[in-house]
Amino acid sequence: MPEVRRLVLAMAEPEEQKRAFRLAWSRWRRAHQALAARYRKASRAAKRALSGEAALEDRAGPSTTTLRADEGAPLTDKEWEHVEPLLPNKPPAGRRYHDHRRVLGGIMWVARTGSSWREMPEEFGKWESAYRRYELWLRQGQWQRILEALGEEALPGPATK
Repeated sequence: MPEVRRLVLAMAEPEEQKRAFRLAWSRWRRAHQALAARYRKASRAAKRALSGEAALEDRAGPSTTTLRADEGAPLTDKEWEHVEPLLPNKPPAGRRYHDHRRVLGGIMWVARTGSSWREMPEEFGKWESAYRRYELWLRQGQWQRILEALGEEALPGPATK
């Protein structure tokens, strides 16, 4: 109700500049609240999923879980041997790439867990770097080749920011 009141008062504002400011501020606030709610919901879902996985393992043992055992871990040496030849050694221009293996481990963690990019563990580096690399590989068609090399054709890609 207070937001509606603010909007009605903003529309009645005689000065155009003040009216435009109040309307823009209200738009920004609603967008910010929606984004915060989305992140809270994703965080709660991830926490519920993690606690549910632990409870399932306690009850029935690790053999009945459907998640991969190395889901939160970096890529194994065998997985890396399959993927490494597909990745470029250096960028066309500018600064050298961060460690491909570490970044790819983070991307796979996000894809396998369904978590948001911001929840990616720090052991995989900055989530922004992983997201940019994922977007680059997706645009270049590299992401599909990586999934095929890892034998995970059915794995959905990580969600966008």
